[in-house]
Amino acid sequence: MLTTHDIQKICDGSHGDPFAVLGPHAVRGIKGKTQVSLRCFLPGAATVAAVDAAGTMLGALNPRHDAGFFEGHVRASLDTVYQLQVQWASGDYSTLHDPYRFGLLLGDMDVWLLGEGTHLRPFEVLGTQPCTLQGVQGTRFAVWAPNASRVSVVGDFNFWDGRRHPMRLRRECGVWELFLPGVQPGTRYKYELRTQQGEVLPQHADPYALQAELRPATASVVAQLPDKVSPAAQRQSANALSAPISIYEVHLGSWRRVTEDGNRWLNWDELADTLIPYAQDMGFTHLELLPISEHPFDGSWGYQPIGLYAPTARFGDAAGFGRLMQRCHDAGIGVILDWVPAHFPTDAHGLANFDGTHLYEYADPREGFHQDWNTLIYNLGRTEVRNFLVGNALYWLERFGVDGLRVDAVASMLYRDYSRKADEWVPNVHGGRENLEAIDFLKRMNEVVGVQCPQAITLAEESTAYPAVSRPTYAGGLGFHYKWNMGWMHDTLSYMTRDPIYRRHHQGEMTFGLVYAFNENFVLPISHDEVVHGKGSLLGKMPGDRWQRFANVRAYLGYMWGHPGKKLLFMGCEFAQEREWNHDQSLDWHLLGNSAHAGIQRLVRDLNALYRATPALYQQDFVPDGFAWIDHSDHAHSVLSFVRWAAGHTSGMLVVCNFTPEVWHDYRVGVPQTGNYRTVLSTDAACYGGSDMQTLLTAPSQPAPWQGQAQSILVTLPPLATVFLTWKA
Repeated sequence: MLTTHDIQKICDGSHGDPFAVLGPHAVRGIKGKTQVSLRCFLPGAATVAAVDAAGTMLGALNPRHDAGFFEGHVRASLDTVYQLQVQWASGDYSTLHDPYRFGLLLGDMDVWLLGEGTHLRPFEVLGTQPCTLQGVQGTRFAVWAPNASRVSVVGDFNFWDGRRHPMRLRRECGVWELFLPGVQPGTRYKYELRTQQGEVLPQHADPYALQAELRPATASVVAQLPDKVSPAAQRQSANALSAPISIYEVHLGSWRRVTEDGNRWLNWDELADTLIPYAQDMGFTHLELLPISEHPFDGSWGYQPIGLYAPTARFGDAAGFGRLMQRCHDAGIGVILDWVPAHFPTDAHGLANFDGTHLYEYADPREGFHQDWNTLIYNLGRTEVRNFLVGNALYWLERFGVDGLRVDAVASMLYRDYSRKADEWVPNVHGGRENLEAIDFLKRMNEVVGVQCPQAITLAEESTAYPAVSRPTYAGGLGFHYKWNMGWMHDTLSYMTRDPIYRRHHQGEMTFGLVYAFNENFVLPISHDEVVHGKGSLLGKMPGDRWQRFANVRAYLGYMWGHPGKKLLFMGCEFAQEREWNHDQSLDWHLLGNSAHAGIQRLVRDLNALYRATPALYQQDFVPDGFAWIDHSDHAHSVLSFVRWAAGHTSGMLVVCNFTPEVWHDYRVGVPQTGNYRTVLSTDAACYGGSDMQTLLTAPSQPAPWQGQAQSILVTLPPLATVFLTWKA
């Protein structure tokens, strides 16, 4: 007979090995004959009997504990497929499959790889897997919690009662597993864990959940793993270093809202109907979405995610996101996701103190707590944690066909003393400040992505001078394809905010980026971070009267599109939104009824068209051969001029910028070749809201050496404007 001690522990939800108690067990009978004893725990049951697949009675089970524990000998073998016929105290009847008659769920290889922390796709094993076992439909649950003394699945199917469905521990890898018959996609669930000390923790969402409830609810939702998306060769070529890449950065919750319906968000399909045609019309090659992984707080913009594997329920289910992705690709638009492996929030239903220990985070707050954001830092020295994150990268790239991951806050990962005082950080094993575990993780992630998803790219938001961020790991780099040029953004915006009368003294802020422009594969970002927290909008940063402010924006965008590096522009900047970005409101689309705002939008559209049609502006972004200064030293006039070259110098583009409100007549510019120079775009054109004081449609070169060139042209430089010129011999 089963001991009362084991029965009591099952009834109070503290037994760490439920399969040793529940389900069918071989026992020795009174005459020494082996019998099958069947045991179950069904709170609220009045009577329980076992029947076979044909409905034949196998035996009644007797109550052993008032809480609902039943046991009885049945006419069956350990392999018999049986069900439990239950009469409840209410008088209702149910026929149930017993979860505790099913054997081991995880395969030997999966257990081995999970234990090693080297499973490339842990999301295929952990979390929930709707499936059919022995002809029974249900869901397989698996969660990593090696230090828990008991883990249970709780949900709508068991009244959120942690006593009812405790799981089996696979000690080789610290994973708990259970198959629950009848549980189907759409079912809400969490995990209830007990610590080694017996404390019942707050119920946790599933780290590998593929779907979650809409905040403020916090449960995970059973979902089917999306099918793999076949990689496309055209996407690989569209993401290449030599391709035109112009990125439209979007916060989906505030790009556009339905104000007549309670200021609600657009869903995935509505976004596909509106955002894709807009981005396509504007000529952007890629969308970059602020983090869409499930997150509890709208004000974090997604940068404090809890459900890394779950597209946020704010816009619908994962299938809806998959449709958005497919429609983007059908329209020739790539999608980059903001991805956050640097930290996670402290919410009780998340990863913090997951199994009663610091499982996902560093235990020492000098390593594991981010003071700036009040978040926890992943313990990247733990192989299973690295595996969780690397697997997540593959999940988005493989299961949705995402084109790339922009990795957030890389600088905070690379340095142990990031934003910390001298006594608030722990040196690495060599006594240095570099976070060796994070560096190894980033290299590993980029290598895995490079091998498994060669069509995809990774981009680093990295604001320090850490070397070779966008160089291959075999060459000593971190392995990213691209790096955000935060220095360029900071310097050039600093210059543009100055009154033009003082710009002559600070021209180096516009030119310094070319000193290091080819050290990395840079993206030039005017991102969301530049239009929040009191920084004002892009338009709001500009000096002068209203006309000059718009002209400054136009000149700056022209300079950006002419400068080496891929382009990134945050939503709203493309039509010079007046106010600072507010994540709770739609962009101010009504401003497009004003000609000045509409002019900025038209300029961005035309800049993208010119950029994509001109190999000289993108083909050699990352090699010195693709750029040459004509003159960067005309401080007195605040004028910059340079040439962009296509591969082999087969074609070129001359770019001239005037950052003063003065018109410079008969301004001589040195030119690289003999020919007739023609203006192809001037940011001062009337259609953009400018004064329309353009350069001549054609300007023949003269054999007058100037600015180190054998030829030169005379032009009229319009005020606060950037001019693009091509030439023919």
